[in-house]
Amino acid sequence: MLEVNFDPFPILETNRLILRKIILEDADDYFEMRNNVDTMKYICKPVQTSVEETKEKILRINDMINFNDGIGWAVCLKTNNQMIGTISFHKLIKEHYRAELGYMLNPKFWKQGITTEAVKVVIDFGFNQMHLHSIEAHIDPANKGSEKLLQKCTFTREAYFKENYYFNGKFLDTAVFSLINPF
Repeated sequence: MLEVNFDPFPILETNRLILRKIILEDADDYFEMRNNVDTMKYICKPVQTSVEETKEKILRINDMINFNDGIGWAVCLKTNNQMIGTISFHKLIKEHYRAELGYMLNPKFWKQGITTEAVKVVIDFGFNQMHLHSIEAHIDPANKGSEKLLQKCTFTREAYFKENYYFNGKFLDTAVFSLINPF
């Protein structure tokens, strides 16, 4: 079975980005994303209505990390260390050496290749440091931007589930993409 230990917390870097631990001081920036209808359009979670809700979310993320049940990073530009997005392995399936990838980016930074850059470094970490066998991403099939990003990062669509997710009074479809460890 997969064994992970996120202590000390792994800080990841790219040419433009630092991926670091999400802290309570990020609550306003995180709330800006979680409260934005455009950001949350394909997330299928309620839009947050207060910074306090966001602080509770940050504490849950850090509990997940402390218990080695998953890991989430703040995506920050190196120029100012301000959180502009998040990326995570928010679901570890340890017995199958598999993790589910999730990401979100403040719309002010869309279409700049930032999420692709973050996904690539997190994939590398997942395969080379965590020793995952595979990584999956569950997306709303209508989210063509996310589908394009995953394909650019060599993910393959593995499944399409009809009406398997209930949110806001509707049954929604899910597309599942995966990437097998090539190393």
